[in-house]
Amino acid sequence: MSKLSILSDYELTQLLKDGDRSAFTEIYDRYFWQLHAHAYKWMRNREETKDIIHELFLALWEKRETLSFEPSLLNYLSAAVRNRIFNVLSHKRIESAYITSLDSFINEGTCLTDHLVREKQLTEIIEHEISGMPYKMREVFELSRKENLSHKEIACQLNISELTVRKHVQHALKILRYKLGIYLILSFLMNT
Repeated sequence: MSKLSILSDYELTQLLKDGDRSAFTEIYDRYFWQLHAHAYKWMRNREETKDIIHELFLALWEKRETLSFEPSLLNYLSAAVRNRIFNVLSHKRIESAYITSLDSFINEGTCLTDHLVREKQLTEIIEHEISGMPYKMREVFELSRKENLSHKEIACQLNISELTVRKHVQHALKILRYKLGIYLILSFLMNT
């Protein structure tokens, strides 16, 4: 039992603000599992839950000098975890809706000639953007989207972590969203 374990949260936060790494470690040890249990109820994914908690503690350390822990440290940490969970879930919903609409657009079989031309152009743009991605990201993305493999299957096949797979897919989608957004805006402007 460390001497810091007997300190109150208020005393620990004061030491944390002064850059005391031991105080940070004590706060981490004191609240990690409690925050983890709360986040897991929402996420139902151990890796994503750990990521959320670790990102929270990283932000806590980086912003320690400017943070306010009123009314209490636990309230602050709980609210911060809840906000991070909502951000992740919101991002997943948006990502899912975007991919669904993109799949619907690409797979629609009753397009008119003009739509077929645009679909072909869009597919070429997507393929071009995918081919321009770094090798590992492209490989992971193609296994995910073209081969329909799960993150776990891709991780096993490529001998990398599921977290790395998820990060590659997220980054690839972000690149495509940006590039396709520009294309859609330009095509809209040309047609008006």
